[in-house]
Amino acid sequence: ILLLTICGSFIFLKGQGVILERISLGALIIALGMLVDNAIVVVDGILINMGKGVKPRQAAIEVVGKTAMPLLGGTVVAILAFAAIGMSQDKTGEYTRSLYTVILVSLSLSWVTAVTITPFLATRFLKVKPPKEGAPADPYDTRFYRKYKGFLRAAIGQRWIVVLVVLGIFAASVYGFGTIEGSFFPESSRNQFLVEYWLPQGGSIHSTERDITEIEQHVLGMDGVKHVSATIGQGAIRFLLTYSPEKANASYAQLQVEVEELDDIARLQPAIQQYIEENYPESIPAVKRFINGPADPGAVQVKIVGNDERELRRLSDEVKAIFASHSDAFNIRTDWGDPVKVVRPILAKEQANLNGITRQDVARAIMGGFEGVTVGVYREGIDLLPVIVRAPAPERLDVANIKNLQIWSPVAGRSIPLTQVVTGFETVWEDQIITRVNRRRAITVLCDPEFGLATNILAYVRPRVEALDLPEGYTLEWWGEYKSTTEAQASLAGSMPLFILLMIVTVIVLFNSLRQTLVIWMVVPLGIVGVTIGLLATGLPFNFLALLGFLSLIGMIIKNSIVLVDEINIQIGEGLNTHDAILASGTNRLRPVAMAAATTVLGMAPLFPDPFFNALAVTVASGLTVATVLTMIVLPVFYAVVFNVKSGDSK
Repeated sequence: ILLLTICGSFIFLKGQGVILERISLGALIIALGMLVDNAIVVVDGILINMGKGVKPRQAAIEVVGKTAMPLLGGTVVAILAFAAIGMSQDKTGEYTRSLYTVILVSLSLSWVTAVTITPFLATRFLKVKPPKEGAPADPYDTRFYRKYKGFLRAAIGQRWIVVLVVLGIFAASVYGFGTIEGSFFPESSRNQFLVEYWLPQGGSIHSTERDITEIEQHVLGMDGVKHVSATIGQGAIRFLLTYSPEKANASYAQLQVEVEELDDIARLQPAIQQYIEENYPESIPAVKRFINGPADPGAVQVKIVGNDERELRRLSDEVKAIFASHSDAFNIRTDWGDPVKVVRPILAKEQANLNGITRQDVARAIMGGFEGVTVGVYREGIDLLPVIVRAPAPERLDVANIKNLQIWSPVAGRSIPLTQVVTGFETVWEDQIITRVNRRRAITVLCDPEFGLATNILAYVRPRVEALDLPEGYTLEWWGEYKSTTEAQASLAGSMPLFILLMIVTVIVLFNSLRQTLVIWMVVPLGIVGVTIGLLATGLPFNFLALLGFLSLIGMIIKNSIVLVDEINIQIGEGLNTHDAILASGTNRLRPVAMAAATTVLGMAPLFPDPFFNALAVTVASGLTVATVLTMIVLPVFYAVVFNVKSGDSK
């Protein structure tokens, strides 16, 4: 059935435009354990009925008739738990949307196969020996089930003590969860990393090329390096969805380093960083790994918005000093770079007007004498080559020749010396790069964590930066990983209430009971117990993928709870009083619920070593393991509390 469900899913996923990539493949692995949940319940029920002497065909019909709708409700709830990410409209939702699509298609198909093909195959292949004469008619009359039933009876008898213990465990877990570090997306498992290199702004691209060529040769000679690719003057073309290339900048260069083994990165990264810092002290190097998710140029970013460039520079220097006070912050810089020294002509307005010359004409004349002016395009095959007019190298490389430049005068009808319309030249510092947000000047101070998480740096610098005395009209905005996380969580939070409401409505429609719905949802918060234990034990952060895992965990817990509560209703319908029905349902559903949880946990196993999915896998595996144990004990107790059930009660 598992094989059939997965193969059938591929047919529908192709129609949805889903391709096989990291997210969709991970979703298939996540779905593996969940796809057999419905089939497990059906097969277990058929086995039990056949063990009681019921014919296979009749056993299958009875089990499917009783479980089809509860399993459908549980499947719908499990799908709705993932729906928020599927409906998210931000960049994170776009990146992870195939996760929801795969879960939607595969789980839906798993229910269809569970109530159709599974019972058909069960009647053909399952062989159960009829009970021997004199043997107990109840297949659950074994030592293990008797001990479980006895423990459950004692828990219901001491329900308020159990409730207090559960509340204490829950409170401790909430406190422990608060100590777990957070992050956005984990580092990539690619056997590649980046070396970014900045020289002081305004430098020649030839200086940048010389330095990065020397660094490239050094890196190539290091043990474990397989290949190095250099890009000078801008970032590489966007070869990866999660890669954001640097804009054109003559003072910037980049190396893409490929290593033989992934573990080599941890050794090479600090060695290359130290080499560049020691041998190129005027540069700003940043050796870092790729990120598995929407990435920004700097993990920690604060954007200062205002009008005056000098005031923005002063404030950015103060912020840089605060960043530098954190031991883990490196690659501290601004997106404006350094101010550059420029020679600015002082225009003689009267003389310029008499000759019909404007400031733009002067600017073009100076550019033509030094940098060059594009006057046309030459096509050679499929290549378009710009035609640039500029002075010969000996002239343009000497700034003193600025006084010998000629400028065209439309009034005189000829070129005249530039000095006739310029009274002199002044050397000033100005910003070569100026960025804006909503048409206002904005300078961004950036940094990355060298070893730890960006959230640790942010927690340290944020109160200190926000304590700065900003002039009137100036504002601070936090960008980078913080902004991406906030936007992603806000997008989820915006749609989650709707889907939670739909999950609640689904359970209400399924049972037509508000109190039974309350009992099921009372168990959901207990998922945090296992999540806290798992993440603290492994030292993994609670990142965005772990958040998705927690949402899916909610659906799994509700699905297991639905199976248990539905069995209580079945037992009551067969004539048992409520107290005995609770005990019988716990016994009857222990095996299928435990097996469904076990298959899901084992389905997470291939994701444990994966740096992208490991936090999600641990969240689901540990959360579901603990939640299943608590569900099979605490849910019956909660049911007894909500319905005020006493021993022998026939409510």
